[in-house]
Amino acid sequence: MNTASPLGTVPPAWHDRATVSPSAAINICVRGKTMDIRNEEGASGGRYAVDVEGHEAEMTYSRTSPKLVIIDHTAVPDALRGKGVGQALALHAVESARAGGWKIIPLCPFFKAQAQRHPEWQDIVN
Repeated sequence: MNTASPLGTVPPAWHDRATVSPSAAINICVRGKTMDIRNEEGASGGRYAVDVEGHEAEMTYSRTSPKLVIIDHTAVPDALRGKGVGQALALHAVESARAGGWKIIPLCPFFKAQAQRHPEWQDIVN
């Protein structure tokens, strides 16, 4: 059975294995707004999530090795579109990769487009 969330249906196994690390939550400032992005890590991947104006946005990833992640999905509710929330999640992913010493494969179309707009991210984007 799947669990309903504001972003769709999430398999129950995700909730069973996910852990939230308080130290993984950081503040990102985009377009003059500070957002507290948290990292929820599972056995083979995780997500970056943020609550803004009563809505949750997320960027999910799969970990293929200790030094490689695949950003596979970004979900930003319509109410948050155009407010820099997706950009903040992408920036958080980039900063996490740099801090952790890993590379990112951008499978998600949104992240891939952001990476093409930011040549300074090429050091961590495969």
